[in-house]
Amino acid sequence: MTEEAALGILAALSFCHLLNDMMQSLLPAIYPILKTTFGLDFGQVGLITLTNQLTASLLQPIVGTYTDRRPLAYSLATGMSFTLLGLLLLAGAGHYSMVLGAAALVGLGSSIFHPESSRIARLASGGRHGFAQALFQVGGNTGSSVGPLLAAFIVLPHGQGSIAWFSLAALIALVLLVHVGTWYKGVGRRIARWHDAVAKPIPLGRTRVGTAIAILLLLTFSKYIYLASLSSYFTFYLIARFHLSVQSAQLHLFLFLAAVAAGTMIGGPVGDRIGRRYVILWSILGVLPFSLALPFANLFWTRILSVVIGLVLASAFSAIIVYGQELLPGRVGMVAGLFFGVAFGVGGLGAALLGELADHSGIVFVYRVCSFLPAIGALAIWLPRLDAAERVG
Repeated sequence: MTEEAALGILAALSFCHLLNDMMQSLLPAIYPILKTTFGLDFGQVGLITLTNQLTASLLQPIVGTYTDRRPLAYSLATGMSFTLLGLLLLAGAGHYSMVLGAAALVGLGSSIFHPESSRIARLASGGRHGFAQALFQVGGNTGSSVGPLLAAFIVLPHGQGSIAWFSLAALIALVLLVHVGTWYKGVGRRIARWHDAVAKPIPLGRTRVGTAIAILLLLTFSKYIYLASLSSYFTFYLIARFHLSVQSAQLHLFLFLAAVAAGTMIGGPVGDRIGRRYVILWSILGVLPFSLALPFANLFWTRILSVVIGLVLASAFSAIIVYGQELLPGRVGMVAGLFFGVAFGVGGLGAALLGELADHSGIVFVYRVCSFLPAIGALAIWLPRLDAAERVG
């Protein structure tokens, strides 16, 4: 059996990832409305985030492990149905407990979507696993950056009930994911069986595999804590350091997020060509000189450095996912769920901890501390070389 990339399926998964993460990002964007409407304190707002993150991050490895063993053709459509229900409940929520229930449903939908989509993207990749993961992930990055803008222009002016309008996006994604499920039920399962038949185990002991997975998790930790410092607090840093207006600071944040999206798309194909270990090493450790320079740069160089950091650092994640899947053949969904779950959880936890640090010591101090995080990328030197031991397919 020859394997060809199913570009239509990959495009559908990427677009649905855009819609999914756009809808996910609506929840924190409307916290000011929810806080005023229900008279919430910051602890109650934090509980909304905790509820969403628990279902969106902790359940992902569990979902991935289950579907690796018992694949379900239409699980993606089922997950999007939970997101749709969560949005409708959030739009009509008249009590705080309903908001928590909506947050849990939206998180549950995401916990099903990410590991399953990553597994099917690998099947549809035609052997270009890095390219497929990068294309899938760039959709999510785009959706995360678009969501707050839509919330600002639609939800904030029109109120909580306008969240229901975004159910149309969930319906569009639902239709596309039914099509993806139909493809998987036919072609995808044949590819999966062929992978199982020709796959060769990687000749690494359990200790080395476990150590490599631990290193990848530490690298994910450093990457997403540092990204949280930029995505959550960059505007505050620019305002405090350079006295920019809110609008100007937001434009600088958009440039950074655009660089992250571009870097995500670049990293996957490069990893397919030169090896994922090199991409992981140079994308995390290689960003260290730029991160160290950022807290001391003037505005012009801050703008340049933030774009370079976004481009270089974002290229790592698709390589980390695919490398982990090659370390643990047959556990594609579990690996994707593990690393997406860690990324979600670390990003949320990191944003909260960095906020506390900024309150105590100032936002400029936060960036000086975080500038050393990419040094953890040196651990990638100890990742085993898989070139001679890669699986077929």
